Amino acid sequence: MAIVLTGSVAFDYLMTFPGHFHEQIIPEKLNTISLSFLVDSLTRQRGGIAPNIAYTLALLGEKPKVMATAGQDFEEYRCWLESKGVDTAYIKVIAEKFTASFFENTDMDNNQIASFYTGAMADAGKVSIKEMQQGEVDYVVISPNDPEAMDQYVRECTELGIPYLYDPSQQIARNDHSELRRGVENAHAVFCNDYEYELLQKHTGLDAATIEKTVKLLVVTLGEKGAVIKSGGKTYQIPVVPPIKIVDPTGVGDAFRGGFLRGYRLGLDLQTCGQMGSLAATYVLEQKGTQNHHYSIVEFIKRYREHFDDHGVLDILSK
Repeated sequence: MAIVLTGSVAFDYLMTFPGHFHEQIIPEKLNTISLSFLVDSLTRQRGGIAPNIAYTLALLGEKPKVMATAGQDFEEYRCWLESKGVDTAYIKVIAEKFTASFFENTDMDNNQIASFYTGAMADAGKVSIKEMQQGEVDYVVISPNDPEAMDQYVRECTELGIPYLYDPSQQIARNDHSELRRGVENAHAVFCNDYEYELLQKHTGLDAATIEKTVKLLVVTLGEKGAVIKSGGKTYQIPVVPPIKIVDPTGVGDAFRGGFLRGYRLGLDLQTCGQMGSLAATYVLEQKGTQNHHYSIVEFIKRYREHFDDHGVLDILSK
């Protein structure tokens, strides 16, 4: 039995412009704007929400499966994920397209201009949870993806009786409101940040009290204030783990989900699960890119115990 992660698979192309965007903008000419920026660096990072979460799960000993679509340029990425312990058997390659790609240009003021190429992600509906063998999956994460595919997975999980974690995050602004509501009403768990949670309530017509009663588990991340977990009428406050240095916040939320889910799958208490998520998130914050952090299970446990008392339960990670 395995956890299956659905969501985007992408490459992040990150560029830096050694100047200031605002100096190149002529306000009275905005209706005919035409600009080109000569950048002085370019890096390509492995990304996408589904493999980001899977990577952290794999670091902590889980054997996650990713179900998604990628493009003709995916093979190297596939080999890398497999080498880290992520099962990619259900990632379908769309031969005539490239993998979804995010192009971001950052200036000296940390202002950003970005574009997102959907690519193979638009075909996510071509893979189905119903293709999996009976008993192969016991939990599904539905994270940002092609909107129609997200609703498809909600319907499939509901029909098959498979519990799922609903994580619409960036797609809350895009997805159909009735589909968002269906996603929440049938979910076992809902994850989002505090702003997304407010937007989710607005778009679904479900207030906070209703959502908390509807799902068994609600996790809302609060940035530098940590996170709050609500379940069974109880509330758990999760603090952040102070980073040694802050390099790049991209992918921090994905790592939090991975850390939390590993603890949850092991049956640990929610406070410990949240604190595992908090530490996993800090590791990402300290590196450039979403999958460039590394740690052994022994290192993870040691650092956890520098901030929290797990009463020895994390020893289960080493078994």
